[in-house]
Amino acid sequence: MTKMVKAGVFDSGVGGLSVVKSILKEGIFKEIIYYGDTARVPYGPKDKNTITRYALEALEFFKNFDIDILIIACNSVSAFAIEELRKVASFPVVGVIEPGAIALRNNIKNKDAKILITGTKATINSKRYKKILENFGYRNLLQVATPLFVPLVEEDIFEGKVVDSVMEHYFNGIGNIDALILGCTHFPLLEKEYKKFFGKIALIHSGDAIVEYLKNSFHCKKSFQNTKISYYATENPDHLKDVAKKWL
Repeated sequence: MTKMVKAGVFDSGVGGLSVVKSILKEGIFKEIIYYGDTARVPYGPKDKNTITRYALEALEFFKNFDIDILIIACNSVSAFAIEELRKVASFPVVGVIEPGAIALRNNIKNKDAKILITGTKATINSKRYKKILENFGYRNLLQVATPLFVPLVEEDIFEGKVVDSVMEHYFNGIGNIDALILGCTHFPLLEKEYKKFFGKIALIHSGDAIVEYLKNSFHCKKSFQNTKISYYATENPDHLKDVAKKWL
């Protein structure tokens, strides 16, 4: 197996930086090329064909960088376009949904546990998480599309009255849960608010999940102390860089 040194990370906007943060913490790549489609975020309300077309356009961008692997840090793309990307890419393409489901299986052994799956409308409508978890034997699964969290994170709003109101809007009446799948890479930035609303639960974070997946499936290991990162965006790349400085 080729040693993974240079990784591409693609997201619809800035949310994929939460995945980059987990990767940086583990030092598993020498270089990361980050590409955010900030001109067309969010992907969640868009249809499958549009999401797939955008993803294939992003793939063309990454062909300029001689990457060893492409990480799709977008659940909507992972839900609808991952197979199309793999058909035409000359390098491995890894999405976040399968690693997230595996991470839940590794953390929650009780098949009757109450598990809440959140994500964009595209991710929830695809039922990808639900189908994989049902195949793993989980029986008590709830799905809630929570698209308003994406623009909040894009606007650097991570806590306060607005976030509290949106939490109440989406989750009022759900009651106690055992685990929450953050099925969008924007959502980990709201971690404190999820814990405040639900109390002590298992949070499944795409970044942490994909790091474990890369270690197990591609034998990536901690090899680099200072990872070089380059940032690219379809609109306002300076904003992306500013957000990266805050988050990372």
